Amino acid sequence: MSDWVEITKIGETDKYETYEYFFGPNHPGMHGNFAYVVDVVGSTIQKVRVSAGLLHRGFEKLMEQNLWFQNISLIPRICVPDPDPNEAAYCTACEKLLGIEIPDRGKFLRSLALEMSRLTSFLMGMGALGAMMGLYSVMYRMMDERDNILVFFEWLTGARIYHMYSIPGGVRRDIPEGFKEKMLKLMDDLEYNLREWDRLLFENPVIHKRLKGIGTIDPVHAVEVGITGPSLRATGYKADVRKDDPYAAYPYLDFDIITTEGGDALARAVQIRKEYEQTINLIRQILKRMPGGDFKVYLGNPLKLRIPAGDAYARVESSKGEFGYYIVSDGGIRPYRISVRGPSLPAGLYLCNEHLPGMRIDDIAIWMASFAVCPPDFDR
Repeated sequence: MSDWVEITKIGETDKYETYEYFFGPNHPGMHGNFAYVVDVVGSTIQKVRVSAGLLHRGFEKLMEQNLWFQNISLIPRICVPDPDPNEAAYCTACEKLLGIEIPDRGKFLRSLALEMSRLTSFLMGMGALGAMMGLYSVMYRMMDERDNILVFFEWLTGARIYHMYSIPGGVRRDIPEGFKEKMLKLMDDLEYNLREWDRLLFENPVIHKRLKGIGTIDPVHAVEVGITGPSLRATGYKADVRKDDPYAAYPYLDFDIITTEGGDALARAVQIRKEYEQTINLIRQILKRMPGGDFKVYLGNPLKLRIPAGDAYARVESSKGEFGYYIVSDGGIRPYRISVRGPSLPAGLYLCNEHLPGMRIDDIAIWMASFAVCPPDFDR
């Protein structure tokens, strides 16, 4: 009889049959101060409760106190691993209210930042998934690879993590001299290293044994609860904001919506692997097809910017799914109301109650990593 079965039997006969266990905030598989409080018998989860943790509370209300441009430095923190979609969605909503269209070069540069951010998030996500199963070599190598991309972010924007690159009207600066050639070389290196990721992770029998059947969801239910992005496409459902509601440079790029059948954690991991390779190709297209001209519309003194009264919703395709900003303006120098649609909320707050009961404690981190749950993007 295995140890965990023996522990379960002891738990069933003990007067303290159900034990309370905090998964987070100090667990390495958890982000920030967030936690799942689970009731367990032995190592089998019976019930789950969400403990928000109060780490990132108040972003939406803080934005209403800031000037329009000041929010550019605040919003990337809503999703640290993939910050640029926040910037792009916020700025696109502002541009809708302003009634302006950014220059074509600005569109390509904004898409470049989005796809670079997508790569860094995928690398962190794939590495974390491996680490949750004890495959730390995968995490160390992928985090090293991610750091190579952050060097280019620092070169392009002046910052490694919070880039504050997109602004209402376009982007802050043009690409520096020599950036294009070295970035294309980096894409070749990333593509070459995919063979290593396949050996370490995707062809590893541990991955298939641990991920198969974890957190299975069908496409109909996924749409009903609001799952988007790679997790939705891993159910075989074709949906991608870049295609369905094109923005920035995506109307000028050639790519198809990639899907994977299965809807479980293994399918989601395979989907990320496919999209990682696709993103490398998109960055190559962006760099090679980038037009000349201006990269932003001059809007005057940014600290005196007023946005016409009205409301607008803008959405972008992040590495985790649809990131959306609903903005209401009263015509002043600050937003009147802002609401953020984060892609982690459906799984992190809703599906956890469906999926986690009946699973084992050691599968919580795997389940979270497979859905790319990032608590800060709904603990706001």
